[in-house]
Amino acid sequence: MTGHEGPPRRRWLSTWTTRRWLRVGVATSLTALALLGLTGAWSLARTQSISNELVDVRSPALTTAFSLEAALLNQETGIRGYGLTGATEFMAPYRQGLADQATRAARLAELLHDDAPALDDLADVQAAVASWQEKVAEPIAATPPGSPSPAATGLATEGKAAFDAVRAALTRQQDRLRADRLRARQDLADTMRTRNWLFTAIATVIAALAVLIFEGLRRGITRPLDRLGADARTIAGGDFDHPITSTGPADLRRLSAEIESMRRRLVRELAFTEQARLRLDAQAADLQRSNTELEQFAYVASHDLQEPLRKVSSFTQLLKRRYGGQLDAKADQYIDFAVDGANRMQTLINDLLDFSRVGRLHHAHQEVDLETVLEQTLSALSVGIEEAGAEVTHDPLPALVADPTQMGMLWQNLIGNAVKFRRPGREPRIHVEAERDGARWRFAVTDNGIGIAPEFAEKVFLIFQRLHTKDAYSGSGIGLAMCKKIVEFHGGTIGIDPDHRDGTRITFTLAAEPPSTGDAPALPEKTHADAERAR
Repeated sequence: MTGHEGPPRRRWLSTWTTRRWLRVGVATSLTALALLGLTGAWSLARTQSISNELVDVRSPALTTAFSLEAALLNQETGIRGYGLTGATEFMAPYRQGLADQATRAARLAELLHDDAPALDDLADVQAAVASWQEKVAEPIAATPPGSPSPAATGLATEGKAAFDAVRAALTRQQDRLRADRLRARQDLADTMRTRNWLFTAIATVIAALAVLIFEGLRRGITRPLDRLGADARTIAGGDFDHPITSTGPADLRRLSAEIESMRRRLVRELAFTEQARLRLDAQAADLQRSNTELEQFAYVASHDLQEPLRKVSSFTQLLKRRYGGQLDAKADQYIDFAVDGANRMQTLINDLLDFSRVGRLHHAHQEVDLETVLEQTLSALSVGIEEAGAEVTHDPLPALVADPTQMGMLWQNLIGNAVKFRRPGREPRIHVEAERDGARWRFAVTDNGIGIAPEFAEKVFLIFQRLHTKDAYSGSGIGLAMCKKIVEFHGGTIGIDPDHRDGTRITFTLAAEPPSTGDAPALPEKTHADAERAR
């Protein structure tokens, strides 16, 4: 039976939490300290009681007994002198002795009121004194003064015997009081010695409790927490395969187990993330290669199409000039269609070339004053602006590290669209805003034109996407797509403000410094328009 009691007890203790260990430890310590405090208080009270008895009772009682003896000796000396001489001056010590006797006897009775043997001794003394006074002192004191008392001679032997009885009673009283005082002193010494040992034991127990508490906290809390912190720091340093060791009370072991579970889950997530990153890197490389090939293909295809297209355009225009009006109206219409198609094809190819060059040819990042670039753009668009009666205003624009050619293309497309898509019968009002937003600059180009419906807010930034026929508004549908490519190449985002109602408000951001990814555009951040569309 004894051999099977240990493991269950250890298992039972292993379920204790830190709070329970602290409660049990504090309760045990407080109980031990309370018991020690009570014992110490009893020892102090005992020492004080014996000390008070010795100082207030035993020593004063012995001193008063000596004073009582002195008062009785004064009476015997005075009455003997008066009896032998009859001189009245001997009566003064006698009478003083009587007064002192009464005072000392009353004081002794007060001090020894709870000591029956001592009171019996006092009664014996008083009885012997009363017998001596009655038989000897009072008869002699009653003799007239002036001559020796005849009673003194007759009572000499009897008086000596009576006072010897008084002396014997006083001796017994003093011996008892002396023994009582000696016993009280011994008790005080023993009690003080016991008190000193007791307080030494209390100090030892308190020191032992302090050591036990410190060691318990170190083993049960500090060491497990230090080990857990060391394991956590090791994992935080990058060693995710380092296991968490569970030690200490039950709650700390549970905490360690939860952290270990979190570590294992983190290892699995990191492994999955690493695999996903590798796949993403491979896909990004494939996408980058595909984009490069597509851009190269677009550039080569559009460049190679230039020569045959120029021939088609030249010959159709020559055909129109030479044979215009000589054929029927249907033939003239067909010739016009051919000339218009060739011209539009030329425009599309030129726009496609410009689009493919963004980020490939024009990537000379340098300090660019956007206000100067905007002024140059407005000068290039001055004819169209004057014909439309447009008014273009702008906030103070910053200087950025960017490609100046691309910044000019950006302003030209945004301002040109704002002028082109004006509301009939209404002069265009265009305003360019700029404000700092952390490490980026946020811009907005606002006009009072025909606007863009919310459902087309993303479509307009796709290449060759038109919302109107070529008869209503000219163009190839590549302008905003080029703007998006330029903005993203410079680490920003672009979108339509869905909250703007009177016209169109295009917002975009540009980084104050060029993105670190070189030719590859930065991942776009969410703009206000993106958030509104997602909502």
